[in-house]
Amino acid sequence: MNRQINRRDFLGTGAAGLALTLTLAADPLKLGSQAWADVPFAPNVWLTIAPDGIITIVSPASELGQGTSTTLPAVLADELDADWSKVNLITPPDWNDATHGNPGWGHNFNTTSSLATRGYFKAMRLAGAQARRVLLDAAADKWGVPVAELSTEPSAVLHERSKRRLSYGEIAAFAKAPAELPKIAESDLKQPAAFRYIGKDLPRRDVAAKTTGSAKYGIDVQVPGMVYAAVLHSPYQGGEPDTIEDTAARAIPGVSDIVKIPGGVAVIGNSVEATQAAKNRLKATWTAAPAGRLDSERGLDDYIAIARDKNREGTPWRPAGDAKMAMQNASTVFHSEVYRTRYVYHGQMEPMNATVSVSPDGKAAEVWAGTQSPSLLLNEVAAALQIPRANITFHQHTVGGGYGRRGGPQDAIVEAALISKSVGKPVKLIWSREDDIAMGRFRPMSAHYMEAGFDADGKLIAWHHRIVAESVSGFRAALTGGKPPKNDLIVMKGSPIPHYPIPNKLAEHVVEARGARIHSLRGVGVGCNAFAIESFLDEIATSQRKDPLEFRLALTEGAPRAQALLRTVAEMSDWTRRRNGTALGLAMMEKDETVAVGVAEVSLDRQSGKIKVHNIWAAIDAGLAVQPANLAYQTEGSIVFGLGHLLREKITIRNGRVQETNFTDYEVPRMSDVPNIEVRVISTDNPPTGGGEDGQPLVAGAVGNAIARLTGVRLRELPFSPERVKGALNA
Repeated sequence: MNRQINRRDFLGTGAAGLALTLTLAADPLKLGSQAWADVPFAPNVWLTIAPDGIITIVSPASELGQGTSTTLPAVLADELDADWSKVNLITPPDWNDATHGNPGWGHNFNTTSSLATRGYFKAMRLAGAQARRVLLDAAADKWGVPVAELSTEPSAVLHERSKRRLSYGEIAAFAKAPAELPKIAESDLKQPAAFRYIGKDLPRRDVAAKTTGSAKYGIDVQVPGMVYAAVLHSPYQGGEPDTIEDTAARAIPGVSDIVKIPGGVAVIGNSVEATQAAKNRLKATWTAAPAGRLDSERGLDDYIAIARDKNREGTPWRPAGDAKMAMQNASTVFHSEVYRTRYVYHGQMEPMNATVSVSPDGKAAEVWAGTQSPSLLLNEVAAALQIPRANITFHQHTVGGGYGRRGGPQDAIVEAALISKSVGKPVKLIWSREDDIAMGRFRPMSAHYMEAGFDADGKLIAWHHRIVAESVSGFRAALTGGKPPKNDLIVMKGSPIPHYPIPNKLAEHVVEARGARIHSLRGVGVGCNAFAIESFLDEIATSQRKDPLEFRLALTEGAPRAQALLRTVAEMSDWTRRRNGTALGLAMMEKDETVAVGVAEVSLDRQSGKIKVHNIWAAIDAGLAVQPANLAYQTEGSIVFGLGHLLREKITIRNGRVQETNFTDYEVPRMSDVPNIEVRVISTDNPPTGGGEDGQPLVAGAVGNAIARLTGVRLRELPFSPERVKGALNA
């Protein structure tokens, strides 16, 4: 007998089930210390100070390996003038969006799109400065002196005239947070010359625990009385269990129950081994759904034809001027061939998992997981269980890789919650790697057709970029019955190319819904768009007999940040030096005001078709570099991520079923693939922008351009597998 968990339980009511709820945030600097009434001294909701001088700072962003658990508290500590050696970190105590949510995400807890430092930077500075003012005021009252006579050094208030000193811990022993917290303006913040930690390199707070193995990931959680679960999922989006044969599965020792859930069949037992073995013995048929007919090879062929068909108008994305009219009036127009990219899997090392305990009455729940989006997790679990969000206790854990996968629909966590409710016990659900790939939410495949118009003086005056792809935002809306937005920010990222000040630009999205499970992935649309744009620009430069660097320097006239980066990587790579057996390729990208440029040095074994990347030099301008070394590390990591997409990574779908199963046939980069990588961070006075994704979009364009310079053959489809390379060489 199979018990049913129905779709109403899964989605809740209306669009709330999987929607990202945006709340109108209160000002966290006005909320006082009421949330932490039991602690000795809380100058505001961002920190506490104990009499022994230990300062505990809320670290609000998910730690994914990108280092924000160091960067963000250091920003607050700098304005607080705290002794960094006395700083401890905690996750938000109550996961209240209005208090600690990311201002860059509408005050939701969401660590995606490189918006952690960018979103929290101002708020953390203001919180630190406000707490420092509270300490100064308390010391002034204690000593009976004007606050203007006081100054601070790390974790201490000084009165120079009387040579008195109070540590922050001593102040915490007697002080109380005022009922009305002092107002802090941006003019009250430190000048850059006074920074102690911002712009400096600090040891990462997360590295020691990861090195010793003591870091606790979601997959490590153990709670008393828990059982394990595994799920056999529909092989395609929208399929539901139709018939189930579970006799062999129930015969596995340790299996205690089998239940239907939306989109799958769950096996419950006393071990991971038992539940996985039983899942593999389940036999099920699935109801039909449009996604069950998806074929990625045929779909990409369709995309190529659609990209060329100008009768299929797309939705414009941030156009400038009148590109169509300027193109008609251009003296010379260049037309591209169609560039293509495949579905790509996130490949995070920790597969999706969660541990959830639903109370016996079904009115409360406790969740242990690592997620990029705690707000989304809480909202989705609340909707699935039909309980108030306030009734959910959430324990955030270190995330074993996200890359966007843990920032979208919290599918595994919701499944664990529904299973726990059904069996009345805490449930630990772990997807196998095979589950994780089959249930992946992939970067959409895409096709790109471009035109560039030049006037009689040889100036680029018109740019037109047609992008054929599914809509990630539309897919999300379809899950909840919501209305798809007009534009898809994720697919179209990187298409406006502000670093190339062309007067007339049009990028348009031709939406092709195919039913694949899709989502944002590190680099988002920039990873595909920059590949096509930078390759086409090199094609134009070659046809005009111009050096690719000089060509881009001319195009970026009036864009000093881009020009500075171009010149930097030219110097790093010794661009003009002739090579023997290798060639250099150049690419540039912009994402959310971060600009990066990369040069790749490559060689090619023509017999095998294997590409060897020897060196990658990159320069990045992400505004003020809060932790310069960490920004460089993130750029290096995203370059390696991009290498996988370049060399081998792709997802193939036939009859709705993902063909790849594990890292044996979905090949991520190996150590032998990784070249020497050198990154130079250009820190400026601009506010910090994102830095976690910006190496990835450089790789394909730079390597493709290098291969074209080396062989005269242009590669237009990712990945550059040996078979594809040999085919192009022999065409």
